[in-house]
Amino acid sequence: MTQKTTIRDVAKYAGVSVATVSYVINGVNKVSDETKQRVLQAIQDLQYQPNFTAVSLSTKKSNMFGILIPLVEDTLAPVFAGNQYYSELISGIEYVSRKSGYDFLISGASNPNECRNWVTKRNLDGLLFLGSFPEKLYEEMKTLHTKIVLVDAYEEYSRLYHNIRMDDELGGYLAARHLAERGHSRIAFVAPGINNPIDRRRFLGFENALKEHHISVNPEWIFLSGDGAFQSGYNVGMRLMQSEATAAFATSDILALGMIKAIHEHNKEVPHDYSIVGFDDLIISQYSSPSLTTVRQDVFNKGAIAAQTLIDTVESKQPQAQTVTLPVELAVRDSTRFL
Repeated sequence: MTQKTTIRDVAKYAGVSVATVSYVINGVNKVSDETKQRVLQAIQDLQYQPNFTAVSLSTKKSNMFGILIPLVEDTLAPVFAGNQYYSELISGIEYVSRKSGYDFLISGASNPNECRNWVTKRNLDGLLFLGSFPEKLYEEMKTLHTKIVLVDAYEEYSRLYHNIRMDDELGGYLAARHLAERGHSRIAFVAPGINNPIDRRRFLGFENALKEHHISVNPEWIFLSGDGAFQSGYNVGMRLMQSEATAAFATSDILALGMIKAIHEHNKEVPHDYSIVGFDDLIISQYSSPSLTTVRQDVFNKGAIAAQTLIDTVESKQPQAQTVTLPVELAVRDSTRFL
């Protein structure tokens, strides 16, 4: 087995002291450019890999941040197994992080004390919270003075941090208006829960569009799925077919696709029998059968913007907390039709 190259090997190869190599690795401006280049060349020639744990302890900076996601039944498994949204969001985070020389860890947001210990143990430079930011967690996190960026958080104290959101109310409005303009008046609303701040805003937009078209919201056509999983959408699709509604707006593509599967398996057709609109415009929505009409939020881009905002905050380029509301638009495909 080849012996691992050490910092002493690099120092000997470059003809400098161990301290000089350490200065170069840690970005300490105590060596000349000529010496720095000699050390960097030695590192490259010897394929030396610095111990970043030691570097982190020396510089107080780890170039690593954490991603915290709300748990479902004390695990993240259902989050990733049943919802492609998080995969696309984290892909955007990963792309920007890697380009900027940062790594990240993912964990479930649960017990505040456990989260605190996780942050301090890993010496994380910053945190991305995806979704809700519970008050108990907020109270614990603010004692750490760790840089934080929120994604889709609506709690009152979320204004104290950078917050990346979508125009959820406009999205609900565009979906309902689209269905109403195609002659539908019996339109269902489908969401995990009406009290969720994101879905509540989508419902407000949905309701406003129907009012503009003199259509009343029928409480019997508000279907709450409990979560955003595909199977939950399938179950709602079964309930939809037992109602008199002819169209539905689902607050996620995954729910909408589950509904379409249920409808097709029971000898009905989309859009002939039911028009369905989703929300997210996940990649899979373009390739479903039929392709899904949906409210497009660029999920990858949202993750990329969130990561860049956190990196800028860690590097003190964005000291002032800001809320960024990203635009949405309607992507009209084959899952809706004129009556």
